[in-house]
Formats: sequence, structure tokens, C-alpha cells
Amino acid sequence: MAIKTLSIDRDQCIGAASCVAVYPDVFEIDEEAKAVLKLKDGETTSQKTDITALDVTSVDDDILLLAAQSCPTAAVYLYDEEGNQVFPV
Repeated sequence: MAIKTLSIDRDQCIGAASCVAVYPDVFEIDEEAKAVLKLKDGETTSQKTDITALDVTSVDDDILLLAAQSCPTAAVYLYDEEGNQVFPV
């Protein structure tokens, strides 16, 4: 499975920071105690984002999936190259 885009549902996020613990290069907790994605331009977002905009040289799909699976509220959404939601299923 190749992950192309991802997003975070801020209404579901409880700020457990498990995604940050698993993949700190991609996720961080913002001032509202919600998870956000770290972007190359220094900004952060929870909106649906292409992995090429993330502040990492390359994204490890396996670690990204583990980070999403670690979320106690399943607030991290992953999508494949066709736009199909692959997590949560």
C-alpha cells in the first residue's frame, strides 16, 4: 500500500500524542493540544495533505500506518494514490 495523502480529524483528536511518539518527523501537537502535520514551509495543518508537502525527505508508509494505528480515537486518516481511504477501514 502506498500512502499518498493524509489528514487529521481535529474533532476526534484528543491530543494523546501517540502519533507524535511513533513519527515525530511528521506529527506534532499544536497550541490547542491537537495533532497536526508538519509541512516543509514551517507551517502545520490537519487538512488533507499530500505526503510530498510534509517536512521529511521521504515518508515511510509503514511507520505512518503505525502512527495512525496508535491513535486511540482513530483521528489520523490515510489515503492511497487513488484517493481511497485505507485507514481507518
